[in-house]
Amino acid sequence: MSWDPRRLPSQAGKTFVVTGAGRGIGYFVAEQLAEAGAHVILTTRGDTAALDSIRSRVPGASLDHVTLELGSLESIRRAASTLSGPIDVLINNAGKTGGSRHREVTDDGLEIMVGTNAYGPFALTALLLPRITGRVVNLGSLSTRLARADLSDLEQARGRYSLSKAYAYSKHGVHAFAFELDRRLRASSSPVSSLLAHPGFALDGGASPRPGITDRNSAAQRLAERLMPAQGKDHGAWPVVRAAIDPDAAGGQFYGPSRSLFGAPVLTTPVAQSADPAFGAEFWRLAEAATGTPFPV
Repeated sequence: MSWDPRRLPSQAGKTFVVTGAGRGIGYFVAEQLAEAGAHVILTTRGDTAALDSIRSRVPGASLDHVTLELGSLESIRRAASTLSGPIDVLINNAGKTGGSRHREVTDDGLEIMVGTNAYGPFALTALLLPRITGRVVNLGSLSTRLARADLSDLEQARGRYSLSKAYAYSKHGVHAFAFELDRRLRASSSPVSSLLAHPGFALDGGASPRPGITDRNSAAQRLAERLMPAQGKDHGAWPVVRAAIDPDAAGGQFYGPSRSLFGAPVLTTPVAQSADPAFGAEFWRLAEAATGTPFPV
């Protein structure tokens, strides 16, 4: 079917969990799903400004909030226990994009990028999977094209630390998880499917203004962002939403902007490394060991 991200099919009666929905891509994913009639559970680190913003734009929006810090396994377990009832779609959007040039670790001693961006969603999905009835959508990245991941040292415990490499490694982990999860779901004849999406190059400066959401950077920075070859984060949300609700989307698919950095949401192709089944199986082993969270599939 043709897909118009501005005219979404009704999602009335469905429940979506969107992590990292307090700002950025996650906020606009939540807003667009609410406009389509979905019940949306937003997870943030505690800030609830996003709920007020969505309600001001979508009268009668059906929203809930759960506090979640993906860099803490305790917080993940607490949030998972709070998220009772069936979940149609889990959207693992939250992640860390910046940090120190020096290696930092999570509350659980994991390298902060891999621990938050890859192992965190793995643990959350494992805990929620018995309640998920439809899809799991993970947020990928073009950064996987910039560096090959070394699974023998995914957390960069050896040698000189690189923040950009850590981010790329974490997103290789996200890709590997999404594809391996779908392989295992299909092998177990599960009705749940796993998909991947990436937002291209998406910035707040080019997005439709949302007071308290898109204006957290300085006016000068937002102006600079509008001059860059990027799209707003509202459009960056489009591939994620399509992966979550397009009735023709299938497990194992990867959606992104049509022009790589920006454009309409279309099917795209991942790098070979993180789509490789052997890579996925090894990442899975590392994630279960790192999080102490066995997966029910």
